[in-house]
Amino acid sequence: MSKRVRAVPTIKSLSRMPLRVRLVTGFVVAMTILLCAAGAFVYWRVKVDLDTALDRDLSEQFAATMPLVQSDGRLHDQPDSGNVAAVQVHQTLSAAGEVLSSGPGAGTTSLLNRSQLTRALRGPIHVQIGALLPASLRPLRLLAAPIDGQEPAAVLVVGVRADQRNEALRELLAQLALAGFAALVLAAIIGERLAKAALAPVERYRSQAETIAGGATGVRLEVSTSRDDEVTRLGHTFNDVLAALEHALERERRFVNDASHELRTPLTLLSARVQLLRRRRRTVEQYERALAELETDISDLIGLSDQLLDLGSGADAGFTQPGEPVDLREVVQAMDLAELGVELHADDADCRVAMPAPQIRQVVTNLVANARAHGEPPVDVFIDRTDATVVLTVTDAGPGIQPDFLPVAVERFRRGDDARSRPGTGLGLAIVDALVREYDGDLRLCSGGTHYSVSSTLSFPCRHQTSGTTVTMALPAVTAPLPPPVLFGAQ
Repeated sequence: MSKRVRAVPTIKSLSRMPLRVRLVTGFVVAMTILLCAAGAFVYWRVKVDLDTALDRDLSEQFAATMPLVQSDGRLHDQPDSGNVAAVQVHQTLSAAGEVLSSGPGAGTTSLLNRSQLTRALRGPIHVQIGALLPASLRPLRLLAAPIDGQEPAAVLVVGVRADQRNEALRELLAQLALAGFAALVLAAIIGERLAKAALAPVERYRSQAETIAGGATGVRLEVSTSRDDEVTRLGHTFNDVLAALEHALERERRFVNDASHELRTPLTLLSARVQLLRRRRRTVEQYERALAELETDISDLIGLSDQLLDLGSGADAGFTQPGEPVDLREVVQAMDLAELGVELHADDADCRVAMPAPQIRQVVTNLVANARAHGEPPVDVFIDRTDATVVLTVTDAGPGIQPDFLPVAVERFRRGDDARSRPGTGLGLAIVDALVREYDGDLRLCSGGTHYSVSSTLSFPCRHQTSGTTVTMALPAVTAPLPPPVLFGAQ
């Protein structure tokens, strides 16, 4: 438990390190593991080759010594053969571990422990005596095997000195350690330089972003155009974000200026009316007439404020869950447009869309109000479906919109020259455009044969007339099951 508790601060401290330090640390750790694995493989291969060479000599000595073993376990003393003299390290051991015979280089103590002797009685084994580190004074490589036909059972042990073998392995370890350390130092230096070069654009981006955060406008990150990698793509994306933020800020600034201008007019008018009322005493009828005029001005001001709130907050999502399929035809039919002198033409196609019912009613109300205020009867509403698109069209027989005004008709507080003398704020189409965009739809304005599509996200035929104005809203059709019935006209 204590080890786990102590490990947490270490991980947290690593996460607090600079990114360049973490990259270099990870690179060095990976190189350390790789070099250790490679060094272990090289060491193992050299060790196997050295042991194989010694084992070959041991096999030859064992084969030469085996015929000299007597029935009592001792070796024949045959000076003329030279075999016994050549094998300085040899022993014959009984099954109990007693030394029956021993050469001058083997001593009188058994070279094998109990476990090794038991294994040697079953078959040949190789045994290494003497530690590699620290260096042993008398390292030996032994071959032990049972003596053929010996009763009781006995083991013959022959050995050679392993000084050269151990010295070679120690030298190899030193060289591997030195080469590995040098490689790690070189890898750390190279890794640090590579990480510094790779993160240099990020640091440059940070410095420039700090300048932008200080209030600089129109500034963009200096992104290299000669390469395409993760860092340059990050720079391009950040520049796109800056452009979008500046565009949004400019739109909000323009909106505030326009709203201030539009609100100043009714407020100034209210102030002027109040000042006129206070200049002299008036009759009750005059006060009532003046209050009625003030009430009208206040109502217009409230309507303008409501439209500003609608435009700022987007859609009212409190009635229906976003994305819930709603039948647009049923919603519009429940609005009783005939009372406004508007004729509805709707087919029986599946007209389900993701836009909730309150937003549909707001869109239709704004479009119909625009057609009635700036156009002429008859005003018609058409609802149909084309492939995967539900289309709502509002037409009127008025004078239409000037072609050069179509591209800016959906901007806030934009009104044509001929419309300034009529009631309105210039926010109706702006609210419709905001709602349609929110649900991936398209808004198209047509007047006198001239067409303008606000977003051009959907493809659908245009039901425009040769005269008057035609405003078309297209929304993606939704094929999901309908929700439980909702009484749209019950609110």
